Parts: sequence; structure tokens; C-alpha cells
Amino acid sequence: MSGLTGRVRTAEGWPVPDAVLTVTDMTGAQIARAVVDETGAVRTAPLPSGVHTAVLTAVGFGPVARTAQISVTGAGALGEVVLVPVAGAVTLPPPGPWTIDPAHSTVIATARHLGIASIKARFAQVSGRLDIAEPFERSTGHAQITAAGIDTGSSMRDDHLRSPEFLDVDRYPMITFTGTGLRRTGGDTWVMAGELGLHGQRRPVDLEVTYGGFGADPWGGVRAALHAETLLHRNDFAIDYNTVVRAGVAAVGTTVKIELDIEVVQGEQLPAT
Repeated sequence: MSGLTGRVRTAEGWPVPDAVLTVTDMTGAQIARAVVDETGAVRTAPLPSGVHTAVLTAVGFGPVARTAQISVTGAGALGEVVLVPVAGAVTLPPPGPWTIDPAHSTVIATARHLGIASIKARFAQVSGRLDIAEPFERSTGHAQITAAGIDTGSSMRDDHLRSPEFLDVDRYPMITFTGTGLRRTGGDTWVMAGELGLHGQRRPVDLEVTYGGFGADPWGGVRAALHAETLLHRNDFAIDYNTVVRAGVAAVGTTVKIELDIEVVQGEQLPAT
């Protein structure tokens, strides 16, 4: 099969998925573009014969340019291309288990009200862990939120939201999220794909994650900070508009914004403080 091929990796030997290969001819015109797959491999469509320029780019890495010699069959090979992180890139947390610190983690759900204001619900009872992998993109995580811990600032409304008409916390006491991997989107941003369990339903959900760094804490541990956001649609989780009206929060939009501010501590469990 013809085309320009190559394999893209880090200095440690890990593949760099979603890196982009761009090929230009001697006039600078782009003649091909291809995306690196999960294994680090990349291949273009057949190219015109001759000498071209191949440039590989990836978020958080410096670009690499190579000369590509294409045969009369339209094929060529770059071989192995190593990408190096750019200076000043964020330092990622060490691999291993990291435990969510409930005392320093919060989940906020925001819905529009009457199209002019917002209703916010806070969930303070969150727990779980991250398993940081190498490469970082293979990291996974699990979080669970106590549904009965919802707090909108109105005890009457909170009781309605906990009732069988809405969250039904007696039947579904936990809201869960299981993350299956990360895709880098910027210098300190990723998307974590996963599955959300809410109100007896399970749906795929992508979290937009911003990494805040890691460092020592005053209690002898090491902790990292992350902020994550996503948008949910009530109907995806069998929570319909009529039940929301009966719960006393009429005219609330069908889309709910979820924001998570999470601190994780290195290790299998939280240290005593």
C-alpha cells in the first residue's frame, strides 16, 4: 500500500496518538495531512513522486520536520520520529494511585432558570481515585458522589430533588463516573472519556479536564489539582421535564453544566491529618 508512513513516539518510547503529519511540496503547498493512531503509526494517501517536506506536530511537543523522498509508486517512509516536550510544559504527576480528598473536592451542577438566571446545586460528598499511567493518556479514574448530599440553598427544594420524583436517592444513592483514558487538547488540558451512572442510567460522557499541577502539602503528602467540566441532558437520564416542574424548579433548562474541582493525594488512601 503506497503513501508516506512513519511511527511517532516520545523519547521514552510511548506512542503519541493524535499527532498530525503534514506534507508540503517544494513550493510550500500542502499535499497531505494525516493523524497518528493509538499505536503511534501514521500513513498518508499516495503522494506525487519527488522530494517533499514532512512536519509532525502535537500539543505539548515541539514540531519535527523531515525530508520525505517519495518513489514513483507514491510511497515513502519516515521511519521512527521522536517528539520532545516543549520547554515550560506542565510537569505531570508521578504514575500510581491517587486518592480523591473529599474535604477539598466539590461538584457543582448549574441549570438555567427562566432563561435569565441560574440554579446551582452543590454536591460536597465525592470520593474515588485516579490511577495515573505512563503515558499519562492511559490514566483511568473512578469517582462517586452521594446523591443525597445535594444542596441548592433551599431545604424544601433539596428534599424534592432527593425524592422519587427526581434523583430518587433511596433507589440510586450514588452518582458514579468511570474514566477510561485521556486525550490531550492543550498544554494543560485533556478530555477524559468515560461513563456516567445517574438515576439508574449509564451514558458515555466526556469530561474536559484542566490540570493544575502537583506538589507537597502541609501534612506530608503530595497532591494534585484538577478542574473538569461537562454538559448533561436531563432526558438522557430518565429525568423528564414534568417531574422537575413538580419538584418546584419549573422553567429549568434541559441542559445541566457539571463542574468538578478535585484534589487528589498520592497513594492508596488519604493520610491522617
